[in-house]
Amino acid sequence: MTTASYRIVHGGDSRSFPAPHAFLEAATPQGEARVFLGLRAGAALRDAQLLDACPFVAVELGSECLGVHGGESRGLEGSNLVGFARFRLGDATPSNLVEVVRQPGTRAEALAAACEAFRAAGLAVAVCADFPGRIVDRLLRPYLNAALRRLDEGLASADDLDKTLRLGLGYPEGPIALLERTGLAAHFEVTQALHAALGQAAYAPARRAQVATQRAAA
Repeated sequence: MTTASYRIVHGGDSRSFPAPHAFLEAATPQGEARVFLGLRAGAALRDAQLLDACPFVAVELGSECLGVHGGESRGLEGSNLVGFARFRLGDATPSNLVEVVRQPGTRAEALAAACEAFRAAGLAVAVCADFPGRIVDRLLRPYLNAALRRLDEGLASADDLDKTLRLGLGYPEGPIALLERTGLAAHFEVTQALHAALGQAAYAPARRAQVATQRAAA
């Protein structure tokens, strides 16, 4: 399919695209679609007009649901609006994965056009339903919390926990080393938001993440 032209509307610093990227370079001021970027992307979307005719409208998400920006109605919600986030663990460089969020009634042609725009810029796309944390954080955060809790319990040293996951399961990096590299405080922020949204104990921030956050604020 032909990639839809798009323009970018900036709403502050973007976690998905903090540095130059082919996706940003492909945007044009005359683009028919709209991509709202930044920590205040939702506010910029609310201020925008005449979006119904766009091939797609994409808004950058944090941990929140797309419904915060597009509304919800009896489980039938949806339009030409999609959410997206390029997965980024803490302060690490963003990955090549873009999670694209759809609602139950999202137009198929809008979803396809948005996905094609990301793919055309060399990004990998995974489509998910509208849940807090999307796919990666929903799967990853309980695993990282569990590793921190096993360290607290004295199951093994940090080095041996990491070694077991790397050599036993083939993970490229152990969970403790990963959190130390990308930031325990950042892990706290995400898990706290997911725990508040989902109410599931697996997402409650682990003690060491709480301590790191308190120490950073001291």
